[in-house]
Amino acid sequence: MAVLLDTEGARSLAFRLQQNIRQVIVGKDQAIELMLIALICQGHILLEDVPGVGKTTLAGALARSVSCSFSRIQFTPDVTPSDVTGYTIMNMSTGKMEFKPGAVMSQIVLADEINRTSPKTQSSLLEAMEERQVTVDGTTHALPQPFMVMATQNPVEFAGTYPLPEAQLDRFLLCVSLGYPTVAEEVDILERYTSAGQPPLSQLQPVCAAQDITNLQSLLPQVYSSPELRQYIAEIAARTRQHPMLSLGVSPRGAIALLKASQAYALLSGRDYVLPDDVRQLIRPVLSHRIQLTPEARMKAVSPESLLDEMTAAVAVPVKRRI
Repeated sequence: MAVLLDTEGARSLAFRLQQNIRQVIVGKDQAIELMLIALICQGHILLEDVPGVGKTTLAGALARSVSCSFSRIQFTPDVTPSDVTGYTIMNMSTGKMEFKPGAVMSQIVLADEINRTSPKTQSSLLEAMEERQVTVDGTTHALPQPFMVMATQNPVEFAGTYPLPEAQLDRFLLCVSLGYPTVAEEVDILERYTSAGQPPLSQLQPVCAAQDITNLQSLLPQVYSSPELRQYIAEIAARTRQHPMLSLGVSPRGAIALLKASQAYALLSGRDYVLPDDVRQLIRPVLSHRIQLTPEARMKAVSPESLLDEMTAAVAVPVKRRI
């Protein structure tokens, strides 16, 4: 049975989650909003930045706020696929094979420093991210719902990193960079982490249950997107496949991700319909990690974001039709 669309209730729940996470994360309102968009879309988020800016804390704050099971995988070169997905082992007392769940069998999974492990181990997450299941020794195991992977990665120029393959990047709904805090924000952080007896994250209380998130996710298909708006998204995606400075454009999966993220953004804004502004707000975080620059573009220090801005500006914004 479908849940009736309640935009005000959805907005209220999102506001409570944002306020709760802000008790731990200072000055990163956009990152928090994008994380909630990924959660509503049943998508995954890639947090890319230097160590120590709060990527792990952000994931933990979300898990505590929604009262979900949480696991952290610290990726290193010696982590194996079975550490992620699980394995089967013989129970000597019963003589039967038993499945031992891996770290991915949680509702919110933090894949910490995902680009510090081998490509083989990175790829063990693909089935979980796309199909919400893992297959071990021929047996399929469903993942708990809601399910979300929050992966962190250090910049690729850092030592000991393995660049994520294009197929893996395409599974992430959003890519977000937290950045360093301002001086005022850092003073606030120092105050919070020195005046309290315990770290702020350990004191965070849940504001909703996992079922509330599942209900919120079920509202997404009811958010209206006009044919003109879908045409707008398709034209932007098509331009990325034709641009001379791109060797890889946006896939259909990327166009779908942009539409879904725009629907979630509208829902968080208390609307049951998508505006072109919603799409434009999300083009960078949804599409920038899905396109690949040509060697010439990299030599000229062209950024994916600047190319996306250029292509978006060249597409006519849909105008609401008169009735």
